[in-house]
Amino acid sequence: MALFLKIIEWMSEGSGEIVHRVQVNGRDINGGSKLVVRPSQAAVFVHKGQIADVFGEGTHTLNTGILPILSKLEGWQYGFKTPTTVDLYFVNMAQFTDMKWGTANPVIMRDPSFGMVRVTGYGAFSFRVSKCDVFLRELFGTKSSFNTQDIAGYLKKIILSGLSDCLGSSRLSVLDLAGNLSQLQEKAEGEVQGRFAALGLKLVSLVIENISVPPEVQKAIDERTKYGIVGDSTDVMMKVAAAEAMKEAAKNPGGAGFVGAGMGIGMGAEFGREMGKAMQSASSAPQKDKENMCPYCGAPVRAGAKFCGECGSNLGGKKLCPRCGSEVHGNNKFCPECGAKL
Repeated sequence: MALFLKIIEWMSEGSGEIVHRVQVNGRDINGGSKLVVRPSQAAVFVHKGQIADVFGEGTHTLNTGILPILSKLEGWQYGFKTPTTVDLYFVNMAQFTDMKWGTANPVIMRDPSFGMVRVTGYGAFSFRVSKCDVFLRELFGTKSSFNTQDIAGYLKKIILSGLSDCLGSSRLSVLDLAGNLSQLQEKAEGEVQGRFAALGLKLVSLVIENISVPPEVQKAIDERTKYGIVGDSTDVMMKVAAAEAMKEAAKNPGGAGFVGAGMGIGMGAEFGREMGKAMQSASSAPQKDKENMCPYCGAPVRAGAKFCGECGSNLGGKKLCPRCGSEVHGNNKFCPECGAKL
């Protein structure tokens, strides 16, 4: 701030300072004083803790006409003659970028495949002051200076709270998080924007650089990936695990190996039963075809046919010997009673 030749201004040093307070004596404000508000700045006059007049970018000549609220509060009806001190706040309206955020503690989310999962993440965000009067009332108070370090921790908590809400309501699996970071960013930004606005701030951007899961969940994902080449069912996992257990049991000699072998045999038996069921199902599948085959010569016959078109056997009744009339069973070519050729 420089107060020289009746010119009041503030030169920001780029140190992340958001608000800078200047105490101005009422006698210094007269008809010839100039208030210089630089680009991306706003100037706010505060009298006894009450926000009065707000000025945007430009050079302003201070007089009772341009300071109507302050003039009324201080009773300046005929010029600036009072020695009362007035607070003037310069607010930096520029964007503050590359603000880092990260999860100090894991965020719990409900995963449809793995149940309750703790995830961690980090990223960056940027913000700016959108309404300087709201910002001064809600956060600044009566400090002489206010910078990004004074508010960064609070803003991170707001972002993490919004991100937690989005993760909980997204119903995404941890397997799908990496492919949906952009959508998650947009949803979290919309969730947080209203909370920033209540402080007179605007969230310009929110970036999620990474979301990770605990080692045990990562291991489970790796196992799921391994089993994915043969299926994603519990039966497949049990069968593969049984085969691996049998392999490990064969490597372990002695009592421990015997116990391991016992476990492997038990799991192997389960695997064998499952395979047996599958083979039984396969062997029973063609039974319907056998019903349409001649029981004597094995030739295929039409459903409902009374005689075999290949051997002439009577399919609707008993097979009798043409010589002695004895009943003949099966595919015999000679009568078992008289020896006649059938």
